[in-house]
Amino acid sequence: MTRSVIVAMSRRIRIRLGWLLAIGFLLMNLVAAFHAWRFTHFTTESGLHTDNPEQLSGPQKVWVLLTGIKNPKPVNHARPPFPYQTIYLTGPNGRLESWYSAVPHSKGTVALLHGYTSSKGKFLTEAATFRHLGYSVLLTDFAGNGGSEGNVCTVGHHEAEDVATVVRWLQHRPGPVFIYANSMGAVATLRAEAELGVRPTANLLECPYGSMLKTAQSRFRSMRVPPFPMANLLVLWGGLENNFWAFNLDATRYAAHISTPTLLMWGTADPRVTRQETDALFAALSGPKLRQDFPGSGHEPYWRKHQALWEQTITQALQHLPAPGNRTAATQ
Repeated sequence: MTRSVIVAMSRRIRIRLGWLLAIGFLLMNLVAAFHAWRFTHFTTESGLHTDNPEQLSGPQKVWVLLTGIKNPKPVNHARPPFPYQTIYLTGPNGRLESWYSAVPHSKGTVALLHGYTSSKGKFLTEAATFRHLGYSVLLTDFAGNGGSEGNVCTVGHHEAEDVATVVRWLQHRPGPVFIYANSMGAVATLRAEAELGVRPTANLLECPYGSMLKTAQSRFRSMRVPPFPMANLLVLWGGLENNFWAFNLDATRYAAHISTPTLLMWGTADPRVTRQETDALFAALSGPKLRQDFPGSGHEPYWRKHQALWEQTITQALQHLPAPGNRTAATQ
């Protein structure tokens, strides 16, 4: 075999390899774009949402990787057992549906903001507890969820505008305004305060994730799939499809730019938000802050396993966080 023939064969191999790499890269982007769309756009189809990654069997995980998640729009299946009125707030993302319940001689109002693939109806226990403590409550569906307009969910970015809409409506009413927010709602709250100028009296936040990239990586790890490069591509396309740069969706960065008194809560068995993320976010908070860890709790309401501790924690936070000059950092 002559040298020229060897060179020609080598060149053809390089060309074919280049085409294979290009096709592989294109396919990865197509898959990532498809998954990002399914992740951020709810459908009107009936049925249940795909289980959390840690609950799926091996074959189910493969099927989800191939077909994407089932993502029907969350529905409010329960109604408040206490007196309330349904109100509608108009925000940049569309009309928001809220349940407002006032109590006599209220100490203030707590705005309750839910997490991803959830709705205001999941916060009835928390709302009843706040009412018992003497606070009026406002439960709101983010745009795209429950009774609110739309079908898009950006896992905290656009939802920050909904937080701003809710808080500014409440600030036209008497009394201090507190935010109680879970996961995605907590991240949206931090962005609303860091970038949109929202100023509630205090925050009570459950398990905000560190950044959009970290939460995407966590989901891939939960499915025992290497997070790179698909997690990065998923975040890239999730932002491009919804007109924002998702790599900047970073709760830890937001925390460093707010001075709102904040209680940070986290479950030590949380499979989606790590201790490292929580430690970094708590350290970044620049205002008065408190922290409470709930042993053995996962990405779930903390009152389920620690009702007394949870009630004690929120009661102390409501009493002490807004106090001027309080810069306590309590961790358990």
